[in-house]
Amino acid sequence: MEDSQNNGTSPCKAPETEAHLSGTSPCEAHQVKYKTFFITWLSLLILTGLTIWVSGLELGNFSTFAAMTIATVKASLVLFIFMHLRYEPPIFRIMSFVTILTLTVIVLLTFTDVWFR
Repeated sequence: MEDSQNNGTSPCKAPETEAHLSGTSPCEAHQVKYKTFFITWLSLLILTGLTIWVSGLELGNFSTFAAMTIATVKASLVLFIFMHLRYEPPIFRIMSFVTILTLTVIVLLTFTDVWFR
């Protein structure tokens, strides 16, 4: 029975594509083991528990920093593992880093403004 969405074709049987011409097939490009996904998922659960635990501590101004640090680690895991940024060309990684760095500076400047009023 043919799939009506792709008319029986799959990315693995795609004709001359850039991935095919470069020596890698589209099916082999981003094969990640289930073990990696499981470990990442488990890490995200642990970091979520750590976030909940840290929120209950009386850390003053440091609690915001701790929560943002944990959130950054969690976002990095999602970006690099689940969104396959780890396998992208360096220019995409650099641009992602610059974007996140810019957002971080803006958030830190906002917090600094609020803290020192």
